[in-house]
Amino acid sequence: MSDLAIRIEGLSKQYRIGLAKQRYDTLGEQLVGGLKSLIQRNGNSRRSGGIDTIWAVKDVSFDVHKGDVVGIIGRNGAGKSTLLKILSRITEPTEGWADIHGRVGSLLEVGTGFNGELTGRENIYLNGAILGMKRAEIDRKFDEIVAFSEIEKFIDTPVKRYSSGMYVRLAFAVAAHLEPEILIVDEVLAVGDVGFQKKCLGKIGDAAKEGRTVLFVSHNLRTVMTLCTRGVLMEGGRVESIGAVDDVLRVYLAGIEGQQQTNLAKRVDRKGDGRIRFTDCWMENRAGERVSAVRSGDAVTFYFEYACRSDSVFPSGVNIGTILNDGLGQPILSLSPYYSGGDPAVERPVGCWSCTIEKIPLMPDRYSLELWCGANGQDFDHIAGALIFDVTQGDFYGTGKFPRNREKSGTYLVRQDWREMSL
Repeated sequence: MSDLAIRIEGLSKQYRIGLAKQRYDTLGEQLVGGLKSLIQRNGNSRRSGGIDTIWAVKDVSFDVHKGDVVGIIGRNGAGKSTLLKILSRITEPTEGWADIHGRVGSLLEVGTGFNGELTGRENIYLNGAILGMKRAEIDRKFDEIVAFSEIEKFIDTPVKRYSSGMYVRLAFAVAAHLEPEILIVDEVLAVGDVGFQKKCLGKIGDAAKEGRTVLFVSHNLRTVMTLCTRGVLMEGGRVESIGAVDDVLRVYLAGIEGQQQTNLAKRVDRKGDGRIRFTDCWMENRAGERVSAVRSGDAVTFYFEYACRSDSVFPSGVNIGTILNDGLGQPILSLSPYYSGGDPAVERPVGCWSCTIEKIPLMPDRYSLELWCGANGQDFDHIAGALIFDVTQGDFYGTGKFPRNREKSGTYLVRQDWREMSL
């Protein structure tokens, strides 16, 4: 038990969903409202827990040891953030318990733990006190916190006037520099700019090297793989898989791929108003054969079949695009007729667009396509994982030679012209 940082047993959190309590201005309204409530209660009594309540976290149990860097992954609504709120003592569990051995520093929703009426300076001392720090300890770290946050000019401004990016900068600086034994970080880092995100991730990495315990929620799977040693996969509020981070990521990606094999026209995990819907997506080689794999350097054509809703009215400037994601779901390439001067005009109720790449410049891996169609910043259809395909080793350079290790060589292959020059 001496090396245990967190023990979670049967942890559950239930929320009531539905309309907020109605306010009545007259006695008549109150009587009618009371009658409606009585009818609704009688009608829904057998469905309570299904219609009126939801288990955001249900029967979660696992241990975290000191020095563990745990990546918590899962789709939106899986219960990740609710679990972190319970562990940060922001919300109480409905059932179960969690023992936490050590001082906790957390960075969850923007603004959590800050008092908007206080200045940045005052909030640093407030958060330090909440963590159990003595004033002398906070004094010693103060300049380092402010320098890291890069908001020196605004440190004596009430934080209610901060932008979300400034809030995150100061909140992370406080959470990371007051040296908690356990650091809990949610996806909130995505609010900051790219440079600051990298600095924060570096700080999380430093905390891990120093032997501190880190719980990290992120949708950036490559970051999870790089930073974390263990993984927890959540689905529907429950723990679906737990173990070495590589194994957990493999389970997660396999589940996504299984869901994405559903016929594209029947997929419901999509966004947009539906004026246009992608109904099929496939890949063909140079010979015009449908394939699920292609060699590096071979020609490939992607096809995107669509259908328009019968009442659709389209503005000018309709555009389509696809993002090519790597095996960890990270975007690596964007394709759109907008870049090449093509015109994806919608002129018929059903149709098909195509995009040809003469020499696919990718290292061996599994890839997926994310499709989008819209106009003037409005989505008609947006669907991830529309097509999953493999790239295998091929003779991209025409020399029979190929980079040995993708992790060290990168993702892309490019034609090169090397010459020795005299000086």
